[in-house]
Amino acid sequence: MTMMTERRTFLLGLTTAGLCSFRTRAGHASPNRPQGNDRAGKLVAHARAQIGVTLRYDPAYTSLLFPGGDVPREKGVCTDVMIRAYRDAFGIDLQALVHADMRKAFAAYPKKWGLARPDRSIDHRRVPNLARFFARMGAERPIPPGGEGWQPGDIFTSIVGGNAPHIGIVSDRIGARAPLVLHNIGRGAREEDALLDWPITGRFRWKV
Repeated sequence: MTMMTERRTFLLGLTTAGLCSFRTRAGHASPNRPQGNDRAGKLVAHARAQIGVTLRYDPAYTSLLFPGGDVPREKGVCTDVMIRAYRDAFGIDLQALVHADMRKAFAAYPKKWGLARPDRSIDHRRVPNLARFFARMGAERPIPPGGEGWQPGDIFTSIVGGNAPHIGIVSDRIGARAPLVLHNIGRGAREEDALLDWPITGRFRWKV
């Protein structure tokens, strides 16, 4: 991927306002695994199963079916990795849950997109909305000071490039500095040593 291509992908992510960001950094897996539980392992496994299926990053707005709507699985953004993992692992539909909570408490959610009401096609695919939803569900956890203290199935949010939100799932495999993460930040679903690459803004643990 050239620098110009990376820049173009980054700008697309910003224009879509909150879906997620753009670039990748390869990681180094090791056989060491932090402790988790069966539900966390299932969530991680279903996120990992998207590798080789979701091959590209595409932040374009798409009108979705409801509930259970999705864009074609060969494409998507960072939020789609997590949304699909929860659906596949547990049958939990974040599209429906976020929409229901936003209908109940629209004023509690970020006002970044000039909307007067919830949009069930895109709200759950925006990182700031998901972070607010998880916080409202009591899923927020303290952010570890470094690579220690993270658990498989944790959800992290970060800021890439100064102002682009990103989200992913912490893996059960260890990299050089921290657990690997499962995410899509430019070239499809990948498992990478990228947790500490950007400022972390949130940690959540939900339904695992």
